[in-house]
Amino acid sequence: MTVHIATPPTVPGTRIAGLGHYRPDNVVTNDDLAQHIETNDAWIRSRVGIEERRYSSSDETVASMGASAGRAALADAGLTPADIDAVITATCTLEAPIPHASTRIAAALGIHAPGSFDVNAACAGFCYGLAVASQAVRSGNARNVLVVGSEKLTSWVDPKDRANSIIFADGAGAAVVTASDTEQIGPIAWGSDETQTETIYIADRNSFVYQEGQSVFRWATTAIAPVAVQAAKNAGIDLADVDIIACHQANLRIVEAIAKRLITAGARPDVRVARDIVTTGNTSSASIPIALDRMRAAGEAQRGDVVLAVGFGAGLTYASQVFVCP
Repeated sequence: MTVHIATPPTVPGTRIAGLGHYRPDNVVTNDDLAQHIETNDAWIRSRVGIEERRYSSSDETVASMGASAGRAALADAGLTPADIDAVITATCTLEAPIPHASTRIAAALGIHAPGSFDVNAACAGFCYGLAVASQAVRSGNARNVLVVGSEKLTSWVDPKDRANSIIFADGAGAAVVTASDTEQIGPIAWGSDETQTETIYIADRNSFVYQEGQSVFRWATTAIAPVAVQAAKNAGIDLADVDIIACHQANLRIVEAIAKRLITAGARPDVRVARDIVTTGNTSSASIPIALDRMRAAGEAQRGDVVLAVGFGAGLTYASQVFVCP
């Protein structure tokens, strides 16, 4: 007996309807760090380009920061919790894996009975989550999806680690994905380098994050720009059409190296590049939505701008897609 399985009606396209972010109040400067480890402001700026970063308080969590960012994204989209039927959270810094962050965020926001799950693709997580959300809406399996990137990296970094403690920080960013009459979120270009799983890792629940900084730097500055080029091709646009390059905010030198390679490949010399790393630090999966939302607040990004997002990190995972700025 042959059974016909029905599928939901598809929609023509998807778009980001709103963005939001949350940065903790606690500002930690380079001079603050120099009180505890052997470093100084000039050395940190020359190595990673960071001037200050944000640390969460003891009572702030991945879920609470994610809920704050999600609340802002809902307001920006003009939607209510009742409009959301799926929540996806990208994170790699939960204190405990059960229950997952998405269901906690949904509860905090008053989103009733959504589909909810977490994605761990480290610093590429937001791009992964955005791609899954877009597919869910496009296929008719969801109407509106809240995508959150939230990290409390300070829980997993040794404060005496001179290399890593200067980089990582805490925060959250979020986006609402919904249906659109035209396509405004392009196909993702994603993958991973299984030969370099040991360059960034946490050994066990009693360990801090370990990173081979030079290996990651060389990989990111050579392997990632071609992924972004592929994402533009997947979307059917030229690099010259891109208004904003929103890389994962790993390190200012990495961000600028990727931007330079993309300009060489055809992006406009006046393309706007997110450099939020300078005052926010590296917030892993949260960095792209935080950076873009802060560019909007500063008037550096406007509705309708073409954004090329590029995420990369532990795994080593990577992902890139083109979308229209809300």
